Amino acid sequence: MKGVQCFAALVLLALAFSFATAYDPSPLQDFCVDLNDTNSAVFVNGKFCKDPKLAKAEDFFFSGLDKAGNTSNPVGSMVTPVNIMQIAGLNTLGISMARIDFAPNGGLNPPHTHPRGTEIVVMVEGTLHVGFVTSNTDNRLFTKVLNKGDVFVFPIGLIHFQLNIGNTPAIAIAAFSSQNPGVITIANAVFGSNPTISPDILAKAFQLDKNVVQYLQSQF
Repeated sequence: MKGVQCFAALVLLALAFSFATAYDPSPLQDFCVDLNDTNSAVFVNGKFCKDPKLAKAEDFFFSGLDKAGNTSNPVGSMVTPVNIMQIAGLNTLGISMARIDFAPNGGLNPPHTHPRGTEIVVMVEGTLHVGFVTSNTDNRLFTKVLNKGDVFVFPIGLIHFQLNIGNTPAIAIAAFSSQNPGVITIANAVFGSNPTISPDILAKAFQLDKNVVQYLQSQF
C-alpha cells in the first residue's frame, strides 16, 4: 500500500511540475506601466514599473491607426507599430499590434522575422500575397492570397512576407504575442549590417560573385 501511495505522490508531483513549467508566471498586479525613472518606480516581476496609484488612462492609450502610413519608399510599405514603445501600459501583458500599409501594384513588406512573437494579420482593404518559410529542416513555403476579412498566422521566428498584388492600396492589421516582438528584415540585416559582413562570407553563403555582394551592400 505504501508503494502505491508513493507512486501516486510522485505522479502528482510530476504533473504539478509540468504544469508549473508550461506557463509564464502570472503577473503579481493588474498592470506594470513601463517606467525608466527608478526613483518613482516599484520593482515587479523583474521590471521597474510606475506606482499603480500614479497610472493614468494615457498609459494605456494610442491614437493614430486610422492614419495611412507613407508608402513612398523603395519597398512601398509602411508599418505603424503599437507596442510598448507607444503604450507603456503594455509592459508585461505580452501583446502588441501594428497597422501595415501597402502601395498598389507591388507594395512589399520584405522577408523578415519577429524573434519574440507570433504574428496574426487580418486584411482590412485590398489583396495581399503572403507566406512564410519553415526552418531548415525542410524550408517549406506556405503561401496564401488574402482578401478583405481574411486572417493568416505567421509562427514565431519564421521568415515571412506580404506583397500587394492588387492595383489599389492595401491595409492589414497585425497582432503579436509579445509586447515587443522585434523585427529582423533579412536583406537589411545581411547586406546592411554595421560594420558590414565580409563580402567573402556573403559571396560564399549566397553563391554570388563578390562584386554583386558589394553592390548589394552599397544599396543599404
